[in-house]
Amino acid sequence: MRKVISLVLALVLCLGCVSVMADEAVNVKTGLSYVIDLSSSKDGKAQANFVLTAVTVDDNGVIDAVAIDYVQAKVSFDETGKLTTDKSVAVQSKNELGDGYGMRPASSISAEWNEQAAAFAAYCVGKTAEELTNMGVDENGKATDADLIASCTLAVNEFLPGVLDAVAKAEHIGAKKGDVLKLTQVTSLAKSKDAAEGAEGQAHAYNHVAAITLNGETITSCIIDAAQAVVKFDATGKITSDIATPVQSKNVLKEGYGMKAISPIGKEWYEQAAGFCAYATGKTLAEITGMELDGGYATGTDLVATCTISVTEMVELFAKAAN
Repeated sequence: MRKVISLVLALVLCLGCVSVMADEAVNVKTGLSYVIDLSSSKDGKAQANFVLTAVTVDDNGVIDAVAIDYVQAKVSFDETGKLTTDKSVAVQSKNELGDGYGMRPASSISAEWNEQAAAFAAYCVGKTAEELTNMGVDENGKATDADLIASCTLAVNEFLPGVLDAVAKAEHIGAKKGDVLKLTQVTSLAKSKDAAEGAEGQAHAYNHVAAITLNGETITSCIIDAAQAVVKFDATGKITSDIATPVQSKNVLKEGYGMKAISPIGKEWYEQAAGFCAYATGKTLAEITGMELDGGYATGTDLVATCTISVTEMVELFAKAAN
């Protein structure tokens, strides 16, 4: 009888261990793809396109979550080189615009851009990069999968390259399977200026982006990047910049950005952004959005040891993640 009881207890303990192991969240990698181009610009109007994609993916390459967004930052100027765009207004992404983007009336499925992007993101979940690369596409570049085209009729190449790039760049930085993935952005045109006699004008779109994962209100991983997309023009409204060359982000530029030499802590921008992300990980959104700043700069000794740049936009990225 004692042997039977012992066996039963052992079985119960084993089942309990299996249950605990099953409940343990699997570590996943977080990735961010960030592509910027100026090729839509023309005389009289500069346009910077920011294509944003975030993913979480497990060690087997299976995608756990995807978020996709797109920013069109436009700055117009007249034939005298004067800005005609209000540079004080922050630029909203297509996800933030929602129905304000205006695609729904022209859509064959009556779906707005943000809805179609979300549908493509949902389609990617549970698949690998290889499976997505081999997905069926028709002569117009649109998906042939019946379930997908019922909710997304936009061309696959509008979304797929970013997903594949984000998967390829993904790293383990704290996220776990099932964490909520947020993709946020902040874009300012404030540094744009008129052309003047002997001086070029510039359309300046300054974008910050973050891929943030959350377990409840707690930040489990974070990647922040930024890019300054600048188009110069003369006093007749003619563009003088090379708009064919893609713009590199600060994380891609690394030492090429040139901050280390003037940094009081000897760190480049990408290192300080990573320092801010490391500081934020494990804290709640409320703790980050409520942190004390002095003129946009952090005051806490733990953070200023690794990040002395202005964090105003970074904090705003987390504030948007709370919405």
